[in-house]
Amino acid sequence: MQEQAKMIYMDHAATTPVRPEVMEAMLPYFSERFGNPSSLHTLAQESRKALDEARESVAQVLGCRTSEVIFTSGGSESDNTALKGAAFALKGSGNHVVTSSIEHHAVLHTCQFLEDSGFEVTYLPVDRNGLVNPDAVERAITDRTVLVSVMLVNNEIGTVQPVAEMARRVRDVAKRRGRTIVFHTDAVQAAGFLDIDVNRLGVDMLSLSSHKLYGPKGAGVLYVRRGTPFTPQQLGGAQERQRRAGTENLPAIVGTAVALRLAAEERESNSEHCRRLRDRLIAGIQSGVERIRLNGHPSLRLPNNVSFSFEGVEGEPILLGLDFAGIAASSGSACTSGALEPSHVLLALGSSAEVAQSSLRLTLGKDNTEEEVDYVLKVLPDLVRRLRAMPSLSHAAP
Repeated sequence: MQEQAKMIYMDHAATTPVRPEVMEAMLPYFSERFGNPSSLHTLAQESRKALDEARESVAQVLGCRTSEVIFTSGGSESDNTALKGAAFALKGSGNHVVTSSIEHHAVLHTCQFLEDSGFEVTYLPVDRNGLVNPDAVERAITDRTVLVSVMLVNNEIGTVQPVAEMARRVRDVAKRRGRTIVFHTDAVQAAGFLDIDVNRLGVDMLSLSSHKLYGPKGAGVLYVRRGTPFTPQQLGGAQERQRRAGTENLPAIVGTAVALRLAAEERESNSEHCRRLRDRLIAGIQSGVERIRLNGHPSLRLPNNVSFSFEGVEGEPILLGLDFAGIAASSGSACTSGALEPSHVLLALGSSAEVAQSSLRLTLGKDNTEEEVDYVLKVLPDLVRRLRAMPSLSHAAP
């Protein structure tokens, strides 16, 4: 197998490179425009102006008020803050939370924390394509429910959930029962590919992460609809309207705003580009490799997501073989790729533990090409055949 001189990057769900326009916008705020936005002098007020402009830019993409935008350190903090902030604010009226069994661990582990804090959590099942049934969401609501959290797009298998329908049903139930039920969605993988207008989605809270859309790492956004009960989780200052204390990471915030704006502007063209490459990859893998299964919904999936399980070989040797050939991919969530346990997402789809450990995720980006896809389709089938011929690696069962 010939190693590529240049790495072919197909792990955009894990992270993306910072695009040049974003880097250019960030650089001044590391140096000559270094003022603290909370101070009163001229240098600080230049920073305050940049912060306000970034917030306005994000609000325009989300279709919300600037006062509803909170800047965070990333998707995990946004998820944590949303769930804890709403649940603890409403603890006097209820202690029940509804979520899905295939959420990102930033949500699942926060739900486990809430359980340790006296809440009850219902983890909804999914069908074999990873879809949550809106009927199940509605049936799960009780007289003690205060929060529902279902991700817009699954980070491992790319399945797109009917969040708008779920949010509508939750809102209707809450109205009939005369109580407050907050609806949160993790939209980290959706930005740049799907409409994330919060009013069209009908959500009360929404989480984003900058480094998934060609922005900097360590930066994110939490949308909180005006009037939503919310208890701040990070204390010590009046920043972010007293909802998230700490001196603002201005370079990252500026970069996040630029990255999100560009992602929104290029959403249709980038989605079409990635969809074309995705379909080429899926068709090529299905025709070139036997005994495989496409993970996730065949059509209601993110334009850039390809996820397969390969009977008869574990995922790790496939990843190593691809890496040696100059192809960067993953087996699922980058946050759990070092774990030995099989993917909780694939287990929830009904896969055996063995098959769940045989997955490969290829996630495309705006700079991938047909030539790169064709190279992957040349390398991968032969790699799988050779690995299956090695008895020590033939662990997975049908």
